[in-house]
Amino acid sequence: MSQTLVLNATYEPLGVVSDRRALILVLNQRATTVEDSEITLHHAHGSFNLPAVIRLTKFVKIPYRHAIPLSRRAIFARDGGKCVYCGATATSIDHVMPRSRGGGHHWENVVSACHKCNHQKADRTLKEIGWKLRTAPREPAGAAWRILGSGHSHQRWLAYLEPYGGDVTTTVSA
Repeated sequence: MSQTLVLNATYEPLGVVSDRRALILVLNQRATTVEDSEITLHHAHGSFNLPAVIRLTKFVKIPYRHAIPLSRRAIFARDGGKCVYCGATATSIDHVMPRSRGGGHHWENVVSACHKCNHQKADRTLKEIGWKLRTAPREPAGAAWRILGSGHSHQRWLAYLEPYGGDVTTTVSA
């Protein structure tokens, strides 16, 4: 089953729904298709493509959104899938200030790391081993991160997510 990006009437990304739900929204005229997918449905009177991106016909007021949940997938998305210490492909997460030394499990202390760097750093601080971070870890902001952090992303969605979450080109799968 494929996924469809849902945009508010103002083109702000709201979330991701199943292709079945998206089709129901379009057929009931609660949404319009912005971009079609490659999946074609055939029926007795013809055929049509399933929507890849839909836009609601009426504006939906979004209540205050709490902090973006901290997850392994979201950390890799924020760091572009690269180790923050050496730039290699990340395979694990690391606490900059080790938890055994009082470091917390929050956005500003958790980064993606390759196996080699994570093993070398072990239970030490960056100051002790003389390392520096390539970029300072911070909590991502923007509506796009709710979608990217959950792992739902497609190349077709880039144009709709970029204005609401910064540079997301490294986090999108084909």
